[in-house]
Amino acid sequence: MTYQALARTYRPKRFAELIGQDHVAAGLSGAVARNRVAHAYLLAGPRGVGKTTAARILAMALNCERRGRGEAAGGEPCGACDSCMRIWSGAANLDVVEIDAASNRGVDDARALRERAAYAPSTEERSKIYIVDEAHMLTREAWNALLKILEEPPPRVVFVFATPEPQKIANTAAPVLSRMQRFDFRRIGPQAVVQRLHHVAERERITVEEDALALIARVAAGGLRDALSLLDQALAFGEGPVTAARVRDALGLIDDEVYAGALDLVAERRSADVFPLVARLVDAGTDLSEFVGGLGDVLRALLLRVLGGEPEGLTETLRTAIARHAPGYRAGDLLRMLRLLAEGEEAIRRSPNARLYVETLLLQWTLLDRTVDLSDVMRALGTSPPARSAPPAPPPAAPPSRPQSPARAAAPPPPVSMNQPRAAGEPTLERVRALWPAILDAVGQQQQRMLREALGAATPGAGTGGELVVEADSEDHRAGLERGRGVVESAVAGV
Repeated sequence: MTYQALARTYRPKRFAELIGQDHVAAGLSGAVARNRVAHAYLLAGPRGVGKTTAARILAMALNCERRGRGEAAGGEPCGACDSCMRIWSGAANLDVVEIDAASNRGVDDARALRERAAYAPSTEERSKIYIVDEAHMLTREAWNALLKILEEPPPRVVFVFATPEPQKIANTAAPVLSRMQRFDFRRIGPQAVVQRLHHVAERERITVEEDALALIARVAAGGLRDALSLLDQALAFGEGPVTAARVRDALGLIDDEVYAGALDLVAERRSADVFPLVARLVDAGTDLSEFVGGLGDVLRALLLRVLGGEPEGLTETLRTAIARHAPGYRAGDLLRMLRLLAEGEEAIRRSPNARLYVETLLLQWTLLDRTVDLSDVMRALGTSPPARSAPPAPPPAAPPSRPQSPARAAAPPPPVSMNQPRAAGEPTLERVRALWPAILDAVGQQQQRMLREALGAATPGAGTGGELVVEADSEDHRAGLERGRGVVESAVAGV
């Protein structure tokens, strides 16, 4: 007995069976039911989400031997008659022609298609359907050859163009787009993919671990056809239940323990451990761009958890790691880390020395300053933040702030006064340093980028009588701090 791939065996036969494409199913079945089928359609969307399948179901519905009766009511095909089965299986059919534009893309091919379309369907009850896959591969001349027949099509002839790159058609042959109805297919969510895989596993009497299904859904990236093919690949890799480890071995995936270990390394600021981690990845032959892409997915899931959401499609290992680390991060920290990753991802993908870029990225993460919450700073200083319901009391008068230049160290400037007396007396150097990130953030929130840069390069210190001493590192920064004295005083008063 010849084995048939799962992706073919479980290919939908009705519009209602299209997963995650309800808008397409409703539009096409409604057109068939109301006899309002357009002469040309453009089905656009990612690979493996059902474009060609939808085109075949449309052809089945238009040529179903039981059209409008019983199971074929409501614009659906019956999926069981001889015509439906031939179209669904891709067998030779006079009235349904599938063309691969990747290998039939020239003007001569388009002219041959145009001439064939002039012939009537095999019977008066049938329609003639031309399904053109990879339509973005057609040349400009080929589209020009088809333009006339798309404007004035023969009766009962329907063209269906499927493409994952509709923008190329817009660039090559924009006029044809106005001659077609367009349906955009969406990527299928991980939960929907997992549910479909569950259904297939039950029908096939296969035991599959939940983590294995989550891994397959993550790798499939919204493509159900790819998910079924990956499950097939894992089944062929060994006997017994399909486990997450078996899926990783079959697909050559990076173990989630590696990502969990990378999270631990960054959270604990173990910079020295970056090099051994990357060395192990290189020795194992790991694709470093794949590793960085996976890290991005993990950080996104961590950010979602920090913001109160619940990430989908994670294995138990990653769910546990993210739950453990979420309390130690703020959204701003993760956004900065993701920004650094985005800046280096292209270089990692293209560079012959990707290892150096990955090491640098991980080192930047381990050395990254963390965002400081103002309420935490106040608690560290032994005071409470001002109530949000009422504006803070005005600060006591402070002598003018004169940031101190290293060249004038012998004559210390009048210090900037804190906005309120400290319960514990004069501020210690540790307290000033604890307060410093909050002051920098307060200056940055006032859109004072240059001033924040000068202040960030300065050295804070504790003076006498509850005063803050700021020592500039250059004459330019000293001058900038002089000009922004009022903003600094306001920032200090605000914290």
